Amino acid sequence: MIDYQNVNVSFGKFQALYDVNFHLQKGSVLHIVGPNGSGKTTLVKTLVGLLKPSNGMITINAEHMGYLPQKLNSKTNMPMTVREVIYSGFRKQRIKPTKEECELIQKWLERMEISHLFTESMTHLSGGQQQRVYLIRALISKPDLLILDEPTSALDPSFREKFYLLLDEIHEQEKMTIVHVTHDLTDAVKENCYVMYVDQTIKFFGTYHDFHEFEHKGHHHA
Repeated sequence: MIDYQNVNVSFGKFQALYDVNFHLQKGSVLHIVGPNGSGKTTLVKTLVGLLKPSNGMITINAEHMGYLPQKLNSKTNMPMTVREVIYSGFRKQRIKPTKEECELIQKWLERMEISHLFTESMTHLSGGQQQRVYLIRALISKPDLLILDEPTSALDPSFREKFYLLLDEIHEQEKMTIVHVTHDLTDAVKENCYVMYVDQTIKFFGTYHDFHEFEHKGHHHA
């Protein structure tokens, strides 16, 4: 589904990424780790088309993509309600959602344990609540490629584990491809997933089992 060939990204004289090569099959789960400032978010932005590579080739065979950025654009003067934000993630939209679409939104809010926020303004939500809303927005249209850039950064620890269980459930049901940037693999990793260690270039790409050996050689992610 995803193929990178000799991809480089430069900002002026600064080279954020160089010689990036990897292939990810449909239905796979990939966890991206690496130190701060290593180019993880830059890599994700090339995946979703927000950044074009300075050179190299990127091929992505996905009909529909769900994306949760690291930094949410939650302006304090944004008048949108939770329902409106989530509805903006539907593939087809009308002037207002139907009864069935509202019921689907409500079910997702219940799964995220924020059902009471259906008509609430986004300006009144905490950072963790906003993150759950944008997670629903990314998931509700059942994308075949889901890209999450540190999706649990604002979630409280008690819900973080529930989120990863939910992600596993969705992956099993929908067979979607998931690319997940994280600082902590503890809660997220399953045996059949892949791990990529990025530090301006790819230092490791393989199974989680083999990643243990890579770490033992002296590589540590932050």
